[in-house]
Amino acid sequence: MSGVLFTIVSLLIVLGVLVFIHEAGHFIAAKVAGIHVHRFSLGIGSPIRWLTIVRGETEYSISWLPLGGYVKMASREEDSATSALEGQASAKAVAPDRVFEAKPVWVRMIVILAGVTMNALFAWFIFSALLYRNGKAVTPVTVVGMVVEDGLPDEASALRSIVPGDRIVGINDQNVSSWDDIQRLIQRSIGDSVTLAIEGKLPVVLPIHHDALEGRLRAAQALQPFLVPVIGQLTADGPAARAGIALGDTIVAIDSVPTPQWYQVIEGIAPHPSDTLRIEVGRSSGRTTLVMVPTESTTDTLDDGGPRGMVGIGVENPTRRDPVTLAQAIGGGASTTLDWSTQIVRSVRGMLFGRVSRREVGGPILIGQLAAQTARAGLEPFLAFMAVISVNLAVLNLLPIPILDGGQFLFLLGEAVLRRPLSLKLRERLTMVGLVLILGLMVLAFSNDIMRVLGL
Repeated sequence: MSGVLFTIVSLLIVLGVLVFIHEAGHFIAAKVAGIHVHRFSLGIGSPIRWLTIVRGETEYSISWLPLGGYVKMASREEDSATSALEGQASAKAVAPDRVFEAKPVWVRMIVILAGVTMNALFAWFIFSALLYRNGKAVTPVTVVGMVVEDGLPDEASALRSIVPGDRIVGINDQNVSSWDDIQRLIQRSIGDSVTLAIEGKLPVVLPIHHDALEGRLRAAQALQPFLVPVIGQLTADGPAARAGIALGDTIVAIDSVPTPQWYQVIEGIAPHPSDTLRIEVGRSSGRTTLVMVPTESTTDTLDDGGPRGMVGIGVENPTRRDPVTLAQAIGGGASTTLDWSTQIVRSVRGMLFGRVSRREVGGPILIGQLAAQTARAGLEPFLAFMAVISVNLAVLNLLPIPILDGGQFLFLLGEAVLRRPLSLKLRERLTMVGLVLILGLMVLAFSNDIMRVLGL
């Protein structure tokens, strides 16, 4: 399957499944409430007649515009915006007590929120299932191995004061016991700054607001954990294997230069393709010196564009998988769902206040590219990606924009407070404003996608 076709198929699977789940929430809630449902549609606009079937009182169809979906419920009112998005209602007569407006406000609120609830439950289920199957990943390291200064934001310049061997013991008054804690707290702790407590040294303060997601991410990525240079991966018939290196060996020095951690090993090998290197290794029988000649990488180069040397070794991964109980998996899945929800809220808020670039907004092209990448990586990464997009769909649908579920909920909340519905004319005007906002967001997302593809 070609790359473009695979991307399109991956995108259709992700959006098709998640839109179906979302609309199924509205559909099930409406049916339970006794509301007549004219149509259940994947895609918006008028239904495609040859892709429409009728079962009972409801049409099940695929509509012309493959963006989202809808459940068209019987209503006393039909405004122009709704008709454009959902097509015309059936002319079939509906009992007065089965129209949407005939139900109590609290029932209608449940129906409106059922879609986002289903998306959140789907994400919770996927996150919980993956956690239960694979266990919790823990990297039990809190010692810094290096600080990558390239691309470090100005607000994180204080990280340059951290040196290899420094141990991080806390972030924003919370203790840390793993590298996972460090990464999570730098990116997600609340407040307008990040304070790193360093054992035996003064704290390091980074004035990065918690809504400045890109700055927080770049600061977290700049810190790399201390990795003991133990061989955990070995390419068969590579220079290292031919020279006699074995799994579990520790690289002590390269050409008499000590290599206390893995980054020094990379620095000692990469600039020397085709050069003879004397590598001292430690093993249970003692130390020995091996001679090898790095080959030139066919996929990577040095920062200056020169050839990169490689000998076919990889560091032993310190990350372990701790098994979890079913209850822990369910709790962890809920926590992950909440964390992603918070991240999305912060992204939206950050864009409103200028802390997040509008270039970060992505549309179907970006989603398709990421879907294809995760699908190639395997079923579990693909499911995890779907769960993240499902959370996005849930949270963004709760925005107080009239055309979205959040806006419809506000209409109902206003009705509950005023003890009468908002006027149809007001709702129509607000819905048109919402439609314009959504179209503007779609234009922004598509333009960003196109600029990414063009490398602009």
